[in-house]
Amino acid sequence: MGKELVRVRVFIGGRVQGVAYRFYAEKYAGRLGVTGWVRNLEDGQVEVLAEGSAERIADFLERLREGPRLARVERFDVRREPATGEFAEFRIAFLSE
Repeated sequence: MGKELVRVRVFIGGRVQGVAYRFYAEKYAGRLGVTGWVRNLEDGQVEVLAEGSAERIADFLERLREGPRLARVERFDVRREPATGEFAEFRIAFLSE
């Protein structure tokens, strides 16, 4: 591979629950080859943990900033973390996990 793995944790606020945001994130992660997960939080935000090459993560973050058509992204907090390579795919997760 040779490409350095990048990991980001993103907290997205605004109108992001009930507008298919998680499915949107899952779709674009699959298209871009990004791994990790997305979940709704009890406070109304969406949390994304994603790994991929720097270029793919940058593209993914652009998509997440846009969101699906019915979403309104008002807050977008990106935090870099050490990559682990632990994910085989990208999926929708739940708080209880």
